[in-house]
Amino acid sequence: MGLARVLGAAALAAGATAGVRRLLDLDPPGGAARWTRTNHRGEPVSLLEGPAVAAGLAAGALASSGDPRARTAAAIATAGAGAFGLVDDLAEDTSVRTKGLRGHLGALARGRVTTGGLKVLGIGATSLLAAAVGTPRRGSAAGHALDVAVNGALVAGTANLVNLLDLRPGRALKASAALSVLAAGGPLGGATGAVLGAAAVAAPGDLGERDMLGDGGANALGALVGTQWALGAPRPVRLAALAGVVGLTLASERVSFSAVIDRTPWLRRVDELGRRPANGPAGGEDTTA
Repeated sequence: MGLARVLGAAALAAGATAGVRRLLDLDPPGGAARWTRTNHRGEPVSLLEGPAVAAGLAAGALASSGDPRARTAAAIATAGAGAFGLVDDLAEDTSVRTKGLRGHLGALARGRVTTGGLKVLGIGATSLLAAAVGTPRRGSAAGHALDVAVNGALVAGTANLVNLLDLRPGRALKASAALSVLAAGGPLGGATGAVLGAAAVAAPGDLGERDMLGDGGANALGALVGTQWALGAPRPVRLAALAGVVGLTLASERVSFSAVIDRTPWLRRVDELGRRPANGPAGGEDTTA
């Protein structure tokens, strides 16, 4: 991993994030009200952070160090997750709110396609495409097919998991930055620059509770970090990571991540770093996620 490429990816991601956000602020598509949501305090926040971050991440991923196929795969996964997440942000039918992965899959099984269900299918497809593009061929055809399947599932699962963390200001940004730094030694290590650059631009508004990532931004962050792990870690590590992602996703259907964080002192300190003091009930969930 060349430091120059990491810094270059960080600068490009930061510039693209800031530039896209300025353009969106000048003329929000559909009007500012379409992009306004209510956060966990009951205060208005803007979703414009999401597409700006997704654009910055995709640009930074393409400019990062590593094999061209891996960089292309990272951009496909990031852009796909961001696009389908944005569809869910803007087109969700709030009169019939379906929550959680289980809820959306259940609706699909009954023949009802929710925007969340469309997002699951879309991110799954683009993650699998990214894995097919970026996974190097090693060994037998069966082994390669297994690697592609595991990598695609890991990318999609991480995209969903990071979105589940986007319930408090800065939480998804912090988690994504930490996971990306841990993968910085891999072939897509330069993408860490993209994650850190986009996060640095988004953090003031996110932590200041003026903006939120929404599904578009959080899914894009998770997809890029997931691609770093999928294309950079040995198969046993990828299998263990996928098991962890699946386990946390299933746990989220029954356990409040916010409540667990609030009960764990060191997690609570990290979670509250840079944020306004909490004034709501402990462990209460954000209705915008």
